[in-house]
Amino acid sequence: MSDTTMDKSGTGKPGFLSAATLQKAVAFVVLIALVLFFSIFANNFATGANAVGIMQATAVNGVLGVAVTFVIISGGIDLSVGTMMTLTAVTAGLVLTNLGMPLPIGILAAIAAGAFMGAVSGVVIAKLKIPPFIATLGMMQIARGLALVFSGAKPIYFNDTPSYSLLSPESTISKLIPGVEIPNGVMIMFIVAIIASIVLNRTIIGRMIFALGSNEEAARLSGINIDNWKILTYAICGGICGIAGLIVSSRLNSAQPALGLGYELDAIAAVVIGGTSLAGGRGTVMGTIIGAFIMSVLTNGLRVMGVLEEWKIVVTGVIIIVAVFIDIVLRKRA
Repeated sequence: MSDTTMDKSGTGKPGFLSAATLQKAVAFVVLIALVLFFSIFANNFATGANAVGIMQATAVNGVLGVAVTFVIISGGIDLSVGTMMTLTAVTAGLVLTNLGMPLPIGILAAIAAGAFMGAVSGVVIAKLKIPPFIATLGMMQIARGLALVFSGAKPIYFNDTPSYSLLSPESTISKLIPGVEIPNGVMIMFIVAIIASIVLNRTIIGRMIFALGSNEEAARLSGINIDNWKILTYAICGGICGIAGLIVSSRLNSAQPALGLGYELDAIAAVVIGGTSLAGGRGTVMGTIIGAFIMSVLTNGLRVMGVLEEWKIVVTGVIIIVAVFIDIVLRKRA
């Protein structure tokens, strides 16, 4: 997963490249430091079972973080990823449970539902010129309401779809490391991250997304159809949210229509901590995954040490502010 950045003219710029690399390296060092700190000062942290628990907790936020990475690199923001995740889970529940369709159809339905909702956000932003913050805030409420309406405000259980548990972060079907079982949800997260990284760094879609975030007006003057690429970017984000919805619902063995609020903050935090610039034009998928692991390690470590949940929220907020400050400093240097 290589670093890719664009300058004002839409071409790579060494200054931005080094800044992105440095910020990702800082995030990795912070992750290692947190692991060492909690391993020394928190009992039962450095255990195999706890490591698996951290990976399980990272799966959903990691996939959501990858989804948001596309949008933030393009210079936008998406506050609806958490509730879109819930709506896609409900969609899968309706298709599999109420309609009795096979698992592959349920998976495709969840991804398609997310992509459609993301595309709607993109249309509102690109065609109606509504700021992304407001448009996706509205979509967050719409998705939340539709999830409650479609499910009748009741959980949809997957008891009649036993194979659905194969998507769960708790399920494991392989042992890539001797004696350590890698949860399926984590494997899905890494597969999504690898594909997303290839898309961003090796395809025209990625080049256009970086161009949008680097200098939208320059991209427009270059003949790029800005509106269409924005719509596609948000659609990709929504489709990946569908995968997150499959993971979280399989973990619970049910689609919980009231779930979702708050996930968007953790996802955005993972993206920012991982070095993606909120100003757009710079970011990496690997950095986002590192950021997601930082969030999970921090949450798990504080819980093992007996720190109250309220303080975990405070610490998370401080980390976000520090990460944004580092981004500002690095952009000024570049």
